Amino acid sequence: MADVNKKRVWLGTLVGGVVWAAWSFFINTVLLGPRYTAAMNEGTLLKQARYPFFLGYWIITLFVLTYILIWIYVSVRLTLGPGPLTAFRVGFLFGFAAAFPMSLSIATWATFSRVIALGWACDLWVGAILATLFGAWLYRDAPAAA
Repeated sequence: MADVNKKRVWLGTLVGGVVWAAWSFFINTVLLGPRYTAAMNEGTLLKQARYPFFLGYWIITLFVLTYILIWIYVSVRLTLGPGPLTAFRVGFLFGFAAAFPMSLSIATWATFSRVIALGWACDLWVGAILATLFGAWLYRDAPAAA
């Protein structure tokens, strides 16, 4: 059994986190931006964030989640096999657990558009898949000790 290549875990985290942050930016600005504006004007979404550094917290959170995903991928690749199918499975399952329950609750109970909740679910679910695929693509086992 090969040792975990921690440098490659960090590289996968960096690349996967950048991919997830880019996906999140696309979802929240391009797709949801006009809906946010409408919800703010209707008074169903705050115009000012409660946490002034929210964007920074969000990006840090995405990188932490990517790190967790890459570690899960590295851990299960021995039983499920290395490669994109295993990475997809890990991202799909983790993304579902991270996105679906809360988005379902928000879509059910929040007064703003359900499309916003769907966008947030897609941000987390698809983002987890993309981050895991990119991070796993870069992972290689550590060289065997002599």
